[in-house]
Amino acid sequence: MTHFDGEKLTKKTSLRNNEYYSTQEIFDKLYKESKANKKFKNLMPLIVSEENIKLAYRNIRKNKGSKTSGTNHRDIRDISKMSIEEVINYVRNRLENYKPQSVRRKEIPKENGKTRPLGIPTIEDRLIQQCIKQVLEPICEAKFYHHSYGFRPNRSTHHAIARAMTLMNKSKLHYVVDVDIKGFFDNVNHSKLIKQMWSLGIQDKNLICVINKMLKAEIKGIGVQKKGTPQGGILSPLLANIVLNELDWWVSSQWESFPTRKNYSKLRTQKSGKTYLDHSNKYRALKDSKAKLKKMFIVRYADDFKIFCSSYEDAQKIFIATKQWLSERLHLEISPDKSKVTNLRKNYTDFLGFKLKLKPKKKKFVCTSHIADKQMKRILSRLKEEIKKIKADASRRGVMRYNSVILGQHNYYKIATEVNTDFKKIAYRVLRKQYNQLRLKFKISRYVGAKGKLERYNRYKIKTYVHKENINKKEKTTYAMIPIQAITNKPPMNFNNDICNYTESGRKLIHKELETVSWMILRYLRDNPVENQTAEYNDNRISLYSGQLGLCAITKLPLEIGEMEVHHKKPRNKGGTDEYKNLTYVNTDVHRLIHCTSEDTEKRLMEKLKLTSEMIKKVNSLRKLCGSRKLSEVKVVI
Repeated sequence: MTHFDGEKLTKKTSLRNNEYYSTQEIFDKLYKESKANKKFKNLMPLIVSEENIKLAYRNIRKNKGSKTSGTNHRDIRDISKMSIEEVINYVRNRLENYKPQSVRRKEIPKENGKTRPLGIPTIEDRLIQQCIKQVLEPICEAKFYHHSYGFRPNRSTHHAIARAMTLMNKSKLHYVVDVDIKGFFDNVNHSKLIKQMWSLGIQDKNLICVINKMLKAEIKGIGVQKKGTPQGGILSPLLANIVLNELDWWVSSQWESFPTRKNYSKLRTQKSGKTYLDHSNKYRALKDSKAKLKKMFIVRYADDFKIFCSSYEDAQKIFIATKQWLSERLHLEISPDKSKVTNLRKNYTDFLGFKLKLKPKKKKFVCTSHIADKQMKRILSRLKEEIKKIKADASRRGVMRYNSVILGQHNYYKIATEVNTDFKKIAYRVLRKQYNQLRLKFKISRYVGAKGKLERYNRYKIKTYVHKENINKKEKTTYAMIPIQAITNKPPMNFNNDICNYTESGRKLIHKELETVSWMILRYLRDNPVENQTAEYNDNRISLYSGQLGLCAITKLPLEIGEMEVHHKKPRNKGGTDEYKNLTYVNTDVHRLIHCTSEDTEKRLMEKLKLTSEMIKKVNSLRKLCGSRKLSEVKVVI
């Protein structure tokens, strides 16, 4: 089931991985130096460092796409079988004279009947790209415009929508320039991109050469591409942001960051105690000046962006100027059918799956938002398919799969002001489908769940479907289907620009360090990998220690160096693997107890460990997987 705070968990996981491998200080330094406009001419040693390669492997290992094979038919599972030393040496050897392997082309169907070309590099090339991305990201983050939200740490589509609504509501910008770049990822100019990287301070010629080769990697069955970045590559989103960062700052320079002789900006303090820079006096002075500047702000998510303006005349001029600028500076064309100027008081504008419009309220206009029409149809089609699947698989698993789809849609669209109205329409349109498909195996009930995450849906008092065998067993909450219209609007929050992965104060706003975990032991595990073991095993034992909060899985006592061992729940000789779920950290004596066969040794170890009945049950469950007989409980005198 979808986690309610999945985005927060992702942020914390990324930062935690940096701390595991002691790379955070390096990234912080790169960010600080980039802010000071330093030129970076020797980045390759950082990219091929042992810590950076280990971190890259860890970051891509849990990625869903890591199990997608490239043209060599290999995936992350093949790399996981190698030792960590072999992985490090492989990356270093490849980068000495880098030659990218061919890219697999996959066509993804779009809603309009066309396809989106996806380029999938081999898993080895993706690992190398991740190594490069980790070093380049802090350098680029220091130079990126603060109101671009796509494929950047801690930012999301919700932040982009919040910013758009703020400009419409508070800044009273009631006209928007909608610009759609035609095939952006397929038309990125390689030479222009390299120049932009150079101007950002990335001036390591060896690295530039490697990236240039990546861009020109052969696409199997098609050949070498002279332009574009393959969608599907790990480095592609960062490179795309580098290309369009110039557009962000060009729009900003027309109004927001326009230089003035006098410093009008003032530092103010909010009621919460937070300080911020107030530019209202500056904007007032620019408006009154004779320069006839046009008030304009850009909100961008990847290649999808909007420019908000205060008048129709300004919007028309900005539209023409932007079209010309994209053509001349970035060599990109726009789609005439999808690009236009919109009066937000009269028409909706679509943005990231939402449609926005201004509606009168008292003496002002306020932004109202709905789910976009195309997305409404997509959600409706998806739910009908899921209901069909439940008819074929009317089990808890089938209901949970359906609920996860509902939760995913709710979590994304909850920021729309009219989200409840939109989901009511969807619920009405699937009503007959639900009845026809589910009435034989499900009953209608107002009860959803009394415990856990489903409890909150009871307050809506909406009829839903519950499995007939489960109707009176209220403790089994996952057998009830979540009502489609059981959703309440949650206003989006603007991004806090103080949040940053590469400053100590910025990280404090994201997560708090695990106080119960010994960082000395974590560093020991990192610096002393077990020889003759796979990269997957050595990486997972670090995760295990952190996941178990530094405690033995059986005794719940703190683990100590020299007295802690990783146990395979299902032994390797019986088909067990080095996967995280098949491993557990235990005390050395507990590990001996799990595997021992002598009754005398068993009794001695149980008396030494002072195991309780509950602990013995856990040991027995592990012994059963090993094929050992059940331990008899020993009465322990404490």
